[in-house]
Amino acid sequence: MTKIKICGLTRQEDIEAVNRYLPDYIGFVFVSKSRRFLEPGRAAVLKEQLSPKIRAVGVFANEDKELIADLIKQRVIDMAQLHGQEDEDEIRWIQAKTGQPVIKAVSVKGRPDLVRSVGSCADFLLFDHGTGGTGNTFDWNLLSGCVKPYFLAGGVHIGNLPEALSKGAYAVDISSGVETDGRKDARKIEAVINKIRALSTDYVKVQNMPE
Repeated sequence: MTKIKICGLTRQEDIEAVNRYLPDYIGFVFVSKSRRFLEPGRAAVLKEQLSPKIRAVGVFANEDKELIADLIKQRVIDMAQLHGQEDEDEIRWIQAKTGQPVIKAVSVKGRPDLVRSVGSCADFLLFDHGTGGTGNTFDWNLLSGCVKPYFLAGGVHIGNLPEALSKGAYAVDISSGVETDGRKDARKIEAVINKIRALSTDYVKVQNMPE
């Protein structure tokens, strides 16, 4: 079953929606230039109300690794997603310090970006378009043959879910695809989660059919 991540939560209403429909992951964005930026104190308040069935991912870009580790230790987040120029030593440090998995985001412009990323020590990769948060897709056909577990992000929405799920991603990561006028929309969250689960179940059934 393909995992589901709803990223960029900022409001109480967002937490209520995900608690109702239970994606596997949610994302709190700690990148100041993002319109979905969340102060750590506000994230802590929201995390207290988040269902324990959902893992909270902190999204960072070139952030101080000590701060990332502290937020995990304080249980404001459960794991980190890195979108900057973090190197392998930083990733290993966070893994060792926290004992939690790390997601490394990769901006995909061509096949070489994927080839370079596969050797990363990160537990998961996240493939996105450009710098992330653009709501645009890249050529998902480039992902063919990727053996490392990855999150597929960048312009995923209810209309292109069948194609997204066919690429073999560990998880799909959706943000703008469940928004209306820049805010998370509970009805879109419900629709996307229900469709992913239905499509994933159908795909598993097809894969497991006897020959």
